[in-house]
Amino acid sequence: MRDAAAKIAAILPPTPLFVSEIKGVPVAFKAESLQPVGAFKIRGAWHRLTALEPNARSRGVVAFSSGNHAQGVAWAAKRLGMPAIIVMPADAPRSKVQGTLGLGAEVVSYDRLTQSRELIAAQLAEARGATLVPSFDDPWIIEGQGSAGVEIAAQMEAAGLGEPRHVVVPCGGGGLAAGLALALPGAAVSVVEPEGWDDMRRSLEASWILPVGDGPPPTSCDALMTKEVSRLTFDVLSRRDATGVAVSEAQIGAAQRWAAERLRLVVEPGGAVGLAAVLSGAIAPVPGMVVILSGGNVDIDAYARTIATSAVS
Repeated sequence: MRDAAAKIAAILPPTPLFVSEIKGVPVAFKAESLQPVGAFKIRGAWHRLTALEPNARSRGVVAFSSGNHAQGVAWAAKRLGMPAIIVMPADAPRSKVQGTLGLGAEVVSYDRLTQSRELIAAQLAEARGATLVPSFDDPWIIEGQGSAGVEIAAQMEAAGLGEPRHVVVPCGGGGLAAGLALALPGAAVSVVEPEGWDDMRRSLEASWILPVGDGPPPTSCDALMTKEVSRLTFDVLSRRDATGVAVSEAQIGAAQRWAAERLRLVVEPGGAVGLAAVLSGAIAPVPGMVVILSGGNVDIDAYARTIATSAVS
């Protein structure tokens, strides 16, 4: 984890840590939405791709993502002079597809309801001799995402806030949550997911992996639409006694507006679920709490409607 943090520190400044009160309690907010690709995914991508041997780099990488991991891998591959193919759902936000293409990656579309992105990516990687870079089910990716925790600990100490005591983190596949759980062993960890997509919450409560059920509800959180978490991330979070909650679309919209009004930050739906959980009371704010704002890649029209129509309690 320290090696990953050193790698990131060599090329990028730490993302800011803001502090604002919720219900009278000072809460810290880690603004991963301000990364160059608009999300924390740049961390794991850089850690993984820089670990590849020269001959593997020449053959390139293949990844699958709705957009944030896609842009992280594309950004790292471009900087390292490597070809990259990203398998993205046909309904991925236009801004994320354009961002990935703009970084020089090749995009292969698929139907998320009828096709397997994992199978498509694996076939492409085998056909081209490329390295497959999963979005969360990979030790290098988890270590890279955990570099955010190394930054948080140093920033909170420098700000006189003490050690992190409770980390609230958005969860899709669990790579970021697992990385933070490892990087901050003294902090409680709460994962937050959209309602109907809360498979990590249910899995942690059941003590075994439970997939998302058939016909899950629509959600604005495209970055968190993972139908089954991995054994790797589940084991890390389970051993750390992590807990989980789910939040509604209305609560997510209210959190996006609160972030805009109070922190002056644009946060995408999936990046705002942790904040939604604290604002709604699903997770009570406590001293030493850190909420991760994991991404800021929004569809500008949808974001404008959300900000205009959401109510902040």
